Amino acid sequence: MPRPPPDPFDGALLVDKPRGPTSHDVVDLVRRRFGLRKVGHAGTLDPNATGLLVLLLGRGTKLSEKLMAADKVYEGTLKLGETTDSYDADGTVVATAPVPPLTLDELNAAAATFEGDLMQAPPMVSAAKVGGVPLYKLARKGVEVERKPRLVHVYRFRFSAYEPPIGTFRVVCTKGTYVRSLVHDLGQKLGCGAYLATLRRLESGPLSVSRAIPLDDLLRLTSAELQQRVIPFIQLVTTP
Repeated sequence: MPRPPPDPFDGALLVDKPRGPTSHDVVDLVRRRFGLRKVGHAGTLDPNATGLLVLLLGRGTKLSEKLMAADKVYEGTLKLGETTDSYDADGTVVATAPVPPLTLDELNAAAATFEGDLMQAPPMVSAAKVGGVPLYKLARKGVEVERKPRLVHVYRFRFSAYEPPIGTFRVVCTKGTYVRSLVHDLGQKLGCGAYLATLRRLESGPLSVSRAIPLDDLLRLTSAELQQRVIPFIQLVTTP
């Protein structure tokens, strides 16, 4: 029996996610809007984060593990002098401290100490699970549990601008790296605390946000137009 022709919707769709919706929200919107049966994603973005979200359609969902394993590139900003319970701007401020005088070079010297292999524990307000329960659900109940650190690698952590108390940075890292935790730990090292103010994912492996379509524009496409934006399954299989 001849094999059925490939489905033009089997593959990946690159979305530029706005602030607000969760990654799961984006998956649901695309599934419902285009009547697609199987839609997933290759790596979560926090609701307040923007940038590259790789959606996987049809047989493309089989490549989730491969695509999630890719290194990531982020850009973002942090605010020094305040610590939040979630390590980002969505959380409650739990501590404040004076920001020491810092030059951009001094800030980069501190950031460079976090490059290389790191044992990093996930934040309490995160989707990581302990005993099958997402940490953020425990955090909502005021329960704090021990989180098992995991090995990640930060290739580069550098600031391009600093106007106290706000710094602008870029991070190149392996999968599973919590940039929120990286920022939090830098704030602790500097003695004043810090939280992640904004975050944007620029790249995931060979895939770039420069090829992504903003979510609002995506939802206005016809099915034929959507098909033109899908990176075919076979192309993903052969991507290094």
